[in-house]
Amino acid sequence: MAQIVSLHAVSHTPVMINFPNAVSEKDKEDVYQAFKNFGDQVKKAKPDVLLLLSDDHVHNFFLNNLPAFCIGAAASYKAPVEHWLKVDKRVLPGDSSLGTFLLEKALQNDFDPSLSMELILDHGVVTPLELAGLPHTLAMVPILINCVQPPMPKMSRCYEFGEMIARVLLEDTTNKRVSVIASGGISHDLSTPRMGMVNEAFDRQFIEHLSQGQAQSAIQYATENVHLAGNGAEEVRMWLMAMGMSKAVAAFSNTKSEKNGHVPFQIDFYRALNDWYTGIGLGHWRLD
Repeated sequence: MAQIVSLHAVSHTPVMINFPNAVSEKDKEDVYQAFKNFGDQVKKAKPDVLLLLSDDHVHNFFLNNLPAFCIGAAASYKAPVEHWLKVDKRVLPGDSSLGTFLLEKALQNDFDPSLSMELILDHGVVTPLELAGLPHTLAMVPILINCVQPPMPKMSRCYEFGEMIARVLLEDTTNKRVSVIASGGISHDLSTPRMGMVNEAFDRQFIEHLSQGQAQSAIQYATENVHLAGNGAEEVRMWLMAMGMSKAVAAFSNTKSEKNGHVPFQIDFYRALNDWYTGIGLGHWRLD
């Protein structure tokens, strides 16, 4: 069977790379260390493939074609698409067989994601990989969720999608080791008069629901309050998708160290940084 060997949720604001000195030296060092620790967690898990949950920031998709979910099944991905992101251009290897497998299983389980074999990945994927120091040789499968333009998939649908994806992965017979990275959020607002606003109260309450394994409370809280945390906070959908995956992992492994039917979530770092426009959080589900 395939194994989910690590499961993470991290923020991906590009200003961490583009404007490193916009915050204090201590804040910068603390954030960079948190990402290094995250990278060490992934490396320790020794994955064969990364499953990247992120959103497309109107680069691959636009109003003429804007899927709720898209699974990448390419053999490779150029990145980053943004000319302004201060990282070297690269080509990242894909796992086309796993991407195709997930698409087929999603369709069989009453989900209808789109498929792409020509994605150019943006900062949502590149930023956490860069700051974590993960090798560019790790194969990946990107799953993109619409978080930028209404109508967006419901918070509950993202959670359910994650649960299904993890379940079919765990039933697969390929013996692949998969690390999952949910990339996005938490509170931030872009290109509006509220840019620079960080809703720390929203972030901490949302994190608390995850930490307690309170899926329905997390879904309801996000649904009813995400508009108070900025347009970028819509990216908590990736965190909820990962939480759904943690439920499938707990059910499959029959673990006794669970929280309300989920693998326990641990927040590793959180700080509200207005000068980086974001409530920056990193956490993982304790699969051990």
